[in-house]
Amino acid sequence: MKVLTFIKMHGLGNDYVFIDCFPQATTQIIHKTDLPALARRVSDRHTGVGSDGLVLILPSENADARMRIFNADGSEAQMCGNAIRCVGKYLYESGKCHQPKMYIETLAGIRSLALQVKDEVVEQVTVNMGLPQVMPDVLTLAGTPYTFMSVNMGNPHAVFFCDYIPTDEDLHIRGPRIATHPHFAEGTNVECVRVRNPHELDVRVWERGSGATLACGTGACAAVVAAIQDGWTERSVTVHLPGGDLQIQWKNDHQSVYMTGSAEESFRGEITLPANPLTH
Repeated sequence: MKVLTFIKMHGLGNDYVFIDCFPQATTQIIHKTDLPALARRVSDRHTGVGSDGLVLILPSENADARMRIFNADGSEAQMCGNAIRCVGKYLYESGKCHQPKMYIETLAGIRSLALQVKDEVVEQVTVNMGLPQVMPDVLTLAGTPYTFMSVNMGNPHAVFFCDYIPTDEDLHIRGPRIATHPHFAEGTNVECVRVRNPHELDVRVWERGSGATLACGTGACAAVVAAIQDGWTERSVTVHLPGGDLQIQWKNDHQSVYMTGSAEESFRGEITLPANPLTH
């Protein structure tokens, strides 16, 4: 039996199990572990810790730390805006990177974080989410064409503007149908967006590999980028998600999108790994 310590954290209810892989002993266990299987195990809300996925916080040769993200279904994600804020909070408060600005390596590239700290506690984190790629697109479902905005924030998003926010039942029907449609070679995240006014959006997200989540940082950014491109909003927008609000700013085209939001620790614990099937 091998034991891994973990930290359960969330950004607006988008929750992950984080494992600090800086200790050599932990790294050795991780190298021998089937990580997709571990992600599926810990994410299960009935038999596991319960989360939207698993995040590894690793040393980096190019940044202050490196982040690997595994969705609840075991697939690996390129980037997660809520998770990266939690990584910044953990690194600062644990003393591993005790500075208000840091750089985190992801599969989508290196992202810079600016931390708002009060009494040594990280209250808000602003993330440079990188340059968006956006273009209009059309998806055909059951013979009917639907226009949407295709936005890449280091990971793919399909943004649909709606007159109303879908119910949970509607989202669980439409979300996977779109996310796994053959139109998207590697699948996609799906955003349903309602425009309140030029400074506010309501957003529901079906996350690729995790399903309906209470918040999605890259999804909020994608929604704002699409809204700006379509002329719906100004360039500084509050995005209302089921788990809370994110502040998104895109000052000018061809520049980075910035996301600001909170990060919270829920609890800590230990995961006992059996010899099989999680190790190989």
